[in-house]
Amino acid sequence: MHQGRESFGGRFAVIMTLAGSAIGLGNLWRFPYLVGEYGGAAFIIVYILMSFLISLPMFMAESVIGRRSRQNAIGAVHSLAPDSGWALLGYLSVITPMIIVSYYSVVGGWSLNFLLKSFAFEFNKIGPEESLGLFGSFISKPWAPIICLAAFLGLSCTVVALGVKKGIEGFSKVSLPLLFVLVVIIAIYACSMPGAKGGVDFLIKPDFSKLTGRGIASALGQSFYSLSLGMGIVITYSSYVSKKENLAVSSLGTAISDLLFACLAGFAIMPAVFAAGIEPNSGPGLIFQSLPYTFSKMGVGAPWASASAAIFFFMTVLVAAMTSAISLVEVGVAYLVEEKGLRRGTASLCVFGGAFTLGVFASLSTGPIQDLKIFGKPFFDFLDLFCSNFLLLLGGMLAVLFVGWKMKKEDVFDEFTNGGTKAFNRKIFPLVYGVIKYVAPLALAIIFFNNFLGE
Repeated sequence: MHQGRESFGGRFAVIMTLAGSAIGLGNLWRFPYLVGEYGGAAFIIVYILMSFLISLPMFMAESVIGRRSRQNAIGAVHSLAPDSGWALLGYLSVITPMIIVSYYSVVGGWSLNFLLKSFAFEFNKIGPEESLGLFGSFISKPWAPIICLAAFLGLSCTVVALGVKKGIEGFSKVSLPLLFVLVVIIAIYACSMPGAKGGVDFLIKPDFSKLTGRGIASALGQSFYSLSLGMGIVITYSSYVSKKENLAVSSLGTAISDLLFACLAGFAIMPAVFAAGIEPNSGPGLIFQSLPYTFSKMGVGAPWASASAAIFFFMTVLVAAMTSAISLVEVGVAYLVEEKGLRRGTASLCVFGGAFTLGVFASLSTGPIQDLKIFGKPFFDFLDLFCSNFLLLLGGMLAVLFVGWKMKKEDVFDEFTNGGTKAFNRKIFPLVYGVIKYVAPLALAIIFFNNFLGE
């Protein structure tokens, strides 16, 4: 362990920071459009089952790696399995979040732009029909999305540069409670809109006919994506967790917070989608197409109500995006600080440079170079699919195999139960360990098989 290494504060700080890494655009941006593509409530049911049965034990496994080693993702593997082929897990755990934060920040830039539009009353200046084309008009421009990408990524890197307690913990403790308040307000309003009942029914009445094998794979992929599995975040953040904290409690608290926020996000967005008459399977631009329509309709008779609602919503999207982007950036920064000896500010600047460069191509692929495709997909969509359905699964597979088959069982037990002092953890350990060692690898192998063969 590196001398003078920072740690998170008490349990509240631990859950807020871990939940902050999980709650983000994966809930507000990605979850609703996947729900729209794969049968609404049917997808949600599978998503919840996947989260508790597979992803939660895997979250615990990565937490064990991080806190046991008290090091960054690469240093953790080197520490627990020196001079071994398991180094791949460490390097993959640093590379994957760097790829994700590049295109993730593109969407963060979109949210920043739409927040600025809200403050400028832009949704009041156009008609409801025109608002539907607002998103397409913005992303088709070359420079505006890139400038917003740079601003969003710069803000996220600045928080990380401030440090673990002052920056990451401080931001998370304020932003997470605020996020829940904002999304509840938006959900209540969205469900009261004319035509919103179709969206509510879509979320509570399952249609399993639309739930294909790829849909089940996407549910697990979304669970991974949302809980930050397979990307080094849980390992890195858990390395800042005190030895006194209960890993089972912090893991469960994170999973429940994440699922609750995802469901609230569904009720904040899908009713508005149906009220606007937009197809629920409209893809990544879903929230940026449906909500401006809603705000513009409100603005016909109540401009202040329209602007306030828009500001509330896109402030929520921006803060949610930043909580996750910060955790993605921290993985690379922790590696550069602890393994390469860089100062935190310099390391943050390096991560910004790499992520911004890749992000520029992801941004341009939604507009000016959208015809340039990789395996039939624009660069942005390719990165998202490659990371969520392959890299995260590979990272998750290596993590559970590492804990279940490489680490000594007694070491895992010792870390998970705080030296045997947590009675509840001792009771559930055989079940959790069994899932980590046998069930999770089998489930991941099945999902891998499905992803390679398609439907």
